Amino acid sequence: MSTPETTPYNAVLAGREEINPQLIVVRVQPDQELYPFTPGQFAVLGLLGKEPRVAEAAPEDPPPAPDKMIRRAYSIASSSVERRYLEFYLTLVTTGELSPRLFALGHGRRLWLGPKASGLFTLDRVPPGKAVLLIATGTGLAPYMSMLRTLLIEETTRKFVVLHGARCSWDLGYRAELESLARLRPNLVYIPSITRPEQDVHFRGQTGRIQNLIETGVIERLANAPLDPAQLEVFLCGNPEMIEQVKALLAKKGFSPDRGGKSGTIHVEEYW
Repeated sequence: MSTPETTPYNAVLAGREEINPQLIVVRVQPDQELYPFTPGQFAVLGLLGKEPRVAEAAPEDPPPAPDKMIRRAYSIASSSVERRYLEFYLTLVTTGELSPRLFALGHGRRLWLGPKASGLFTLDRVPPGKAVLLIATGTGLAPYMSMLRTLLIEETTRKFVVLHGARCSWDLGYRAELESLARLRPNLVYIPSITRPEQDVHFRGQTGRIQNLIETGVIERLANAPLDPAQLEVFLCGNPEMIEQVKALLAKKGFSPDRGGKSGTIHVEEYW
């Protein structure tokens, strides 16, 4: 009788939802008890180089060694009170090493999960009760989902404003959940936006790049939230170009980024 192959894997893919062919939500269940984390933190996922890749992936030249563990950090999207699994919102990078392998991973398949969560992109830096503006492009929304899923249970007065940008409405992951949360929680305002309205003629939300929307006053108009650092702090996650341009806009209004151990009123997580 053959013995099972030993691998360094310590978790299983317990759930997989396809948003579209380039976006998925996965749930990773560890073999051992799940470690605690703070909403906004990230965890590390890994697969061996020998694992299959999706057909859309670009050729690897050279391919990684079969026994090389390919690791990458991903922000956690699940609530910190959820103790069964960690959820992640992933985009397919066809030239990447890990995401084409993760996208090929079926339900019940095994993978590696890092031993702890890390990161300072959390609400711990924001004074209690102060309003927060959570700005994201693409899968940069993930850490905000963890914050909202965890904190909206008890945070009934702090205002949360979510501005999420994507190319088309079918790229707006978690849209239905956020719309439902915004209906149930008067302290949450959700503003979806797309940049390719000519390809999505039935979308009735905001259109244009996030930095342009901020310049035209969409936050003040739709969320009744003044862009004033004394009243509100801003989180930025996603495309580096968006982040730099929004930081420049906010600097003109008196906002300042975190610097080392000193907290500012702009908090940043860059994805690439």
